[in-house]
Amino acid sequence: MEAVNTYLLSVTLASLLVNFAISLYAMFFKPHYVKKVIALTILGDTVNTFAIYIGYRRWVEQRPPRVPVLTDLRPEAIEEFKNLAVDPLPQALVLTAIVIGLAVILFLVFLGWILYSHYRTLDMREIKRLKG
Repeated sequence: MEAVNTYLLSVTLASLLVNFAISLYAMFFKPHYVKKVIALTILGDTVNTFAIYIGYRRWVEQRPPRVPVLTDLRPEAIEEFKNLAVDPLPQALVLTAIVIGLAVILFLVFLGWILYSHYRTLDMREIKRLKG
C-alpha cells in the first residue's frame, strides 16, 4: 500500500508541474485574452492544489496522516493526534486564495468585456496594433 501511495503522490506532483508549465506557456505565448484568463485560472488551481499537498504530513514524517478531528482526550492520544493530523493552515490559506482568485477572474472578465467593446477584438496583437 505504501508503494501505491508514493506512486500516486509522484504522479500527482508530476501532473501539477505539467499543469504549471502549460499554464505559464499559455499566459505568455498565446495571444488571445480568453486563453490567458483560462491559463491564469488553471495556474491558480494548480498552486492551490500544491499548497494542499504541502499540508500533507506524510512529507514531514513517514506515517499515514489523520483527519484533523480529535475524538480521544487522553494526553497520549492528543500528542499522537498533534503529530499525525493534517495541517489545517494550508487548507485555510487555499480557501482564502480561492476567494481572491474568483475576484481576480471576475475583474479580468469585466476587463475583457471592456477591451472587446472598445477594440472589437480580444487578440492582444491586434489590440497592440490598434493602440498605435
